[in-house]
Amino acid sequence: MSAVTFLKEFCRNWQTVGAVAPSSPALAERMMEATGVCQARRILELGPGTGAFTRAIADTMSREASYLGIELNDTFVQQLRPRFPRMCFECAGAQEFDFTQVLAPGETFDTIISGLPWTAFPRGLQEAILNNVLPHLAPGGCFATFAYWGFHKLPSGRRFRSLLHELTHGVETTRVVWPNLPPAFVYVARKS
Repeated sequence: MSAVTFLKEFCRNWQTVGAVAPSSPALAERMMEATGVCQARRILELGPGTGAFTRAIADTMSREASYLGIELNDTFVQQLRPRFPRMCFECAGAQEFDFTQVLAPGETFDTIISGLPWTAFPRGLQEAILNNVLPHLAPGGCFATFAYWGFHKLPSGRRFRSLLHELTHGVETTRVVWPNLPPAFVYVARKS
């Protein structure tokens, strides 16, 4: 998918796209290392966007693993489906998606990877998404997202990190990926 498509969608839907450029391969690689996608049986991706993390997930996950991507932007969903036919994509908001449609009773996700623009969201939306998603994360499972270096110090960035601490067992951060535009790092949280 072209950077031009991404930029057009950012200009039309800046509050939900949240970035001016797709995540870099270096950030995607850091995300895969931090989450252990290669060992996950069920993977959830929030906000796959143009597929920067999706490509890395597809290249890393085992053949037996299942994948679900929840993306609010229908243009992105329609472009992702033919590129990744083995993976399932749903067009919906993560705060309202009914996971009973895709998970059998007792099933959970081993890994949740988020590309959502958390610092662009008000606290209510941050809470709504996490409260809808985290109950479907397996005990000991990994929730990972990224933050732009510097933006994490904004009030909404600090609020999000604090919320992650409240709802999970703890939050770790990776080293900064400087070649990303803008530079970013990964938050990794585990469910107790």
